[in-house]
Amino acid sequence: MANVRVERTGDGGFRATNDRGAEVRIGSGDEDGVFTPVELLLAAAGGCNIVTVEPLTAQRGHRLVRLAMTVQAEKVESNKLGPVTITYDVELPSEEADKVYRAVAGRVHEKYCTVGRSLEEGTEVRLELP
Repeated sequence: MANVRVERTGDGGFRATNDRGAEVRIGSGDEDGVFTPVELLLAAAGGCNIVTVEPLTAQRGHRLVRLAMTVQAEKVESNKLGPVTITYDVELPSEEADKVYRAVAGRVHEKYCTVGRSLEEGTEVRLELP
């Protein structure tokens, strides 16, 4: 089970923490040094892909020289995103590595990225009020 706590901080900002001690600051798009909730959603989609692709490619004997990505989406309504686009930025050591990377990245996107699959299939979000 995944569990994150989101709370208002003493300075009026917001932060999300997990049980392992990680923390990320959350705020609006006009604040410096924070992620917006939409940016965190995009980071989650990209992060899910990249942390899965990298070890699977390396396990197949192809450590990529550079592995990064850009994740973007535009709002199609004031409170709704259009399609999320993940664009890889890679430097490959060989043609064989390119083949392996493309196969792995395709499978990860289609089958193994929990965040992407949840977004595509429309995971229910429930609200519980005390």
